[in-house]
Amino acid sequence: MSTPARPSGGRTPSHGEDAAQRQEGRSSFAPARPPGGRAPSHGEDAAQRQEGRSSFTPARPPGGRVAVLGAGIWGTALAALSSARADTLLWARDAGLAQRMRATGRNDKYLPDIDLPPQLAIGDDFDAATRHACGPAGGLLLLGVPVAGLADMCARLAPQLAARGKDAAPVSLVWTCKGFQQDTGKLPHEIVHEALAAAGLNAASTPGLGVLSGPSFALEVARGLPVALTVAGTRPEVAAAVTASLHGGHARIYTSTDVIGVEVGGALKNVMAIACGIADGLGLGTNARAALVTRGLAEMQRLGVALGGHADTFAGLTGLGDLVLTATGALSRNRQAGLAIGQGATLQQVLAKGMTTEGVRCARAALELGRRHNVDLPITEAVCAVLFDGISPEQAVSNLLAREARAETTLS
Repeated sequence: MSTPARPSGGRTPSHGEDAAQRQEGRSSFAPARPPGGRAPSHGEDAAQRQEGRSSFTPARPPGGRVAVLGAGIWGTALAALSSARADTLLWARDAGLAQRMRATGRNDKYLPDIDLPPQLAIGDDFDAATRHACGPAGGLLLLGVPVAGLADMCARLAPQLAARGKDAAPVSLVWTCKGFQQDTGKLPHEIVHEALAAAGLNAASTPGLGVLSGPSFALEVARGLPVALTVAGTRPEVAAAVTASLHGGHARIYTSTDVIGVEVGGALKNVMAIACGIADGLGLGTNARAALVTRGLAEMQRLGVALGGHADTFAGLTGLGDLVLTATGALSRNRQAGLAIGQGATLQQVLAKGMTTEGVRCARAALELGRRHNVDLPITEAVCAVLFDGISPEQAVSNLLAREARAETTLS
């Protein structure tokens, strides 16, 4: 019998995958074909970076398999990044989008101007995607879904996680969403634990869990620009899996064990970015922005420590780093929402434009958590007053400035 042909830049199909491909006439996880179908030369690569196109050079994977679940802008960017170092498969919920990505080598919905790496496999078969990283050899599951979809995604994953043999290599489950659950105020790790337990997973079946966060605009990552991220996990193999798949080239991965601190930083920085946007929209100047960033960081740290996080986490990438990026960067959706509100738009007008603003979704939950734990969050309170209580941005600023004078500390 002849040996199945290896797709360009991809891996040799397993026996089951090969049979399925023959039956369907094509692989449901075909490598993305960029226009022209060839790798760029060195000179072309430099030109692509200048023009904003992806420059992920195919490389021999150092080991392990990665399944990225969710083909939004961040999931697609992470899959492209991972595919340079690991056997990576990107799952799209929308079958039509997956088909177009395979045919054109681009995600026309979220990253229309970026050529995806030819070695990146793409498909819409959820079970096949999870098997890619949940086989006997183990792997990494990267969840590119928002907080609102996290519980459902974990419930879908649970059967395959539970079916793995006791001698199978470890699987790591890492989420990338930032925020609090809107109705309950739960952090992502709490949502994951509850969803997996509700699905019947016992301790032996539960994978290593972790969060990947940090200052990162997806478009810049997709363009191949430098980025530094932090993975915080419950087991050493989580950090090892993420580092093996993403670290190198233009991406640097740092490790942590402070899941709570990393998650709180990723959630609250969005609220602070709205505040900075409002201040910029009012024309309050760079002094005011610096004050908001500094005191916003203090709020993030106070709440994070109250919830069990480490104070020093907030001086790192997932605290100060992500806050500076989101509060000042032109690509920040939360800053853009605040800017529009500061210039006179209503929250309803901002949301009607289809702008995804995580800070709006979790501001109330953050304020409630602060009250529950007796943590003072004046900037978060001011943002909530503007967004939900009809207080004008000018009045909210006046209320902040009228607060009683105090010593400058971060934890009080």
